[in-house]
Amino acid sequence: MVKRQLPNPRDVFEYVQLKKPSFNGKARRLQDALTIADLRAIAKRRTPKAAFDYTDGAAEGELSILRARQAFEDIEFHPDILRPAENVDTSTQILGGPSALPFGIAPTGFTRLMQTEGETAGAGAAGAAGIPFTLSTLGTTSIEDVVKANPDGRNWFQLYVLRDREVSYGLVRRAAAAGFDTLHFTVDTPVAGNRMRDYRNGFSIPPQLTLRTVIDTLPRPWWWFDFLTTPKLEFASLTSTGGTVGDLIGQAMDPTISYEDLATIREMWPGKIVIKGVQNVPDAVKLIDLGVDGLVLSNHGGRQLDRAPIPFHLLPQVVREVGRDATVMIDTGIMNGADIVASVALGAKFTLIGRAYLYGLMAGGRAGVDRTIAILRSEIERTMKLLGVQSLEELEPRHVTQLTRVAPVSLAYGHAAEAAASKAAPKAAPVRTPRATTPKPAAKRAESTAARTAGTPGTTPLDAAKESSDAVGAADRAVEG
Repeated sequence: MVKRQLPNPRDVFEYVQLKKPSFNGKARRLQDALTIADLRAIAKRRTPKAAFDYTDGAAEGELSILRARQAFEDIEFHPDILRPAENVDTSTQILGGPSALPFGIAPTGFTRLMQTEGETAGAGAAGAAGIPFTLSTLGTTSIEDVVKANPDGRNWFQLYVLRDREVSYGLVRRAAAAGFDTLHFTVDTPVAGNRMRDYRNGFSIPPQLTLRTVIDTLPRPWWWFDFLTTPKLEFASLTSTGGTVGDLIGQAMDPTISYEDLATIREMWPGKIVIKGVQNVPDAVKLIDLGVDGLVLSNHGGRQLDRAPIPFHLLPQVVREVGRDATVMIDTGIMNGADIVASVALGAKFTLIGRAYLYGLMAGGRAGVDRTIAILRSEIERTMKLLGVQSLEELEPRHVTQLTRVAPVSLAYGHAAEAAASKAAPKAAPVRTPRATTPKPAAKRAESTAARTAGTPGTTPLDAAKESSDAVGAADRAVEG
């Protein structure tokens, strides 16, 4: 039996350490935030509903963003044991330059409306962390002011092709003259997505004061104080305001955007050019054959076409087709450093964060963005150490398995159709010419996706289900026959 005694006051003070109080409310809030979800909760408390929902929401029923986040949750890591990884190297080379971490800040529109420091906070934090910052065509800070905020870092520019082509051309020239080294040519926004939260909130630029707006603002006077006592919002491409955000985007975007526009911009732009918004394998192959410098697999954060493909699920297929030497990047749904590690393991050269950055911005301005980057850095380093890898180059598909909750109906249908066709009238299936693994224009790349998928590490039944359109068409003809 343990012998009892009166507690020694000295022993009590050794066990109980008093935490030094912090009188800086913002610093205390941010320090207590341990995850991106924590930053989101703070942002929701401190931001009016319309502005928060513009950031947090997506199109239609918001299925795309929910599925994208679920895809990252539905992974299984396979760590190596007894492999020391005390000091991990998170740096990488991307598009001809360095990045201290395998992620950068994605382009976001109307950013100063969420918090008045806006893109200045994002660019400054990115520069301090040694990662790229991307300015949106619909940004609220000018190209030149972003350079002032991040003079020694890497700045990228995201381009929408507007109805008035000369406006787009002028932005391209300004970004090049300012020293931006990479252009993100965005292809998934010919028209505005149906963002239901914005309509329900009556969200417009500038904000319209209604009884509901006033009631929502009363508990958040600091937001209106910041908004009303800082410079007027400025847009990089829009010269008029009024109406919902969707209306403004609809006026600016052009559904006639085509490969001819890409050729024109490619000729104008002196730096690297990547295509943002790629959502299928054939488009990825065609673009690499055309000689673009990289791809961003993205469904625009679920804010355009709801039920669009999940970029993380698409990633292994694109990497198999265009080769690991191609610069394949990914965004949409990233909320944890482990999501970034999994993406790199499956072949992504780089990732981009959008909402995660904005949650930090709304939670605490520049300091909040710094906190976002610190959280993700810590999660990346810890995940790499637990996997037993010391550098990003050591990450491989074998480290990750993508799990799925559902499989496409076409899987069962395709197998049934093949069986019926083989019994009725067997005939040779079309065979694709093998392609090389290097992204040379017009080069041939890997064998049939369907034939390779089953035995490839890091793949799932979803990969096997997504066969080429030729194979599906052959099945249709067999069933009809």
